[in-house]
Amino acid sequence: MAQLNLSKYESVLADTVKKMTQKGKGLLAADESTGTIDRRFKAIGVENTEENRRAYRDLLFSVSKEASQYVSGVILYEETLYQKSHTGEPFVKVLNDNGIVPGIKVDTGLIELPGTNDTITQGLDGLDKRIAKYYEQGAFAKWRAAYTLNPAKNQPSQLAIDLNAQLLARYAALCQVGGLVPIVEPEVLVMEGDHDIEYSSQVTERVLAATFKALHDHGVVLEYSILKPNMILPGDKNPKGKPDHKTVAAETVKVLRRHVPPAVPAIMFLSGGQSEDESAQNLNEINKVNASKPWGLSFSYGRALQYSAQHTWKGKAENVDAAQKAYLAKAKSCFLAATGSL
Repeated sequence: MAQLNLSKYESVLADTVKKMTQKGKGLLAADESTGTIDRRFKAIGVENTEENRRAYRDLLFSVSKEASQYVSGVILYEETLYQKSHTGEPFVKVLNDNGIVPGIKVDTGLIELPGTNDTITQGLDGLDKRIAKYYEQGAFAKWRAAYTLNPAKNQPSQLAIDLNAQLLARYAALCQVGGLVPIVEPEVLVMEGDHDIEYSSQVTERVLAATFKALHDHGVVLEYSILKPNMILPGDKNPKGKPDHKTVAAETVKVLRRHVPPAVPAIMFLSGGQSEDESAQNLNEINKVNASKPWGLSFSYGRALQYSAQHTWKGKAENVDAAQKAYLAKAKSCFLAATGSL
């Protein structure tokens, strides 16, 4: 298929990509669903109410001026997209005024793929209309597919890989023709299970190969997209234990070099359950690998940027300042890692 005709929004897409891919800067993934943030809040003894969710996001976004040294964009949950700061300003305006691009998670979650142990992502119904609404907020978009690893059950199935690739590509095409830069997130859940790093590598290669074929088939212009993949890690119950950071980096770069076209401007890794320090150290080593890496290599972290801030805050107003300092310290660490200078 020929590439999409993006003449209507090409300058907008180009400008968004330029803002999002500034050297060293990455994304704050603050797009936790109401259910996901419920688990985060329970861990710190905070009730999961809309006002507490708003207050917590306000904590993060109120230091956007300082955070903009390290963060180029923030992925929001739909509820957050329309909320306001304690000063009465919309969060989107707070971010934009400080040079941080707001984005929005547009998928509606995972459902079981019948006849398999795998999942596919839903959310295409009415997406074109939602994109038009999100465009008014100046947002980019994100869609996540997830793949469970189990060598004994031959997971993920090729059916799940191919269907998720088609869904990711359809989403990306709809975003681009609607003026939004799509973040393509094919997350292989590498840290869950007893498999080795070689199996993680093999599955991630299959997933990336299918994803980029589907993107090509749907005419997606890669220059106006961003990839959000997993790093290559073994399962957390792998009997060999954790590899060192250099091994993770070498395996990750090898897989990316084989399957990610150089037209993609940036690869912004998800943390995928890694700790704050582990995710930063692995990103640092990835950027230090002595091999051609034609894309920017940065971060799009949720827990790995927020864990310390959440556990410092604990829902108490008197802890806001200390929590903000914890968030900024982790953002600076990730920024340094994205330049290989941590």
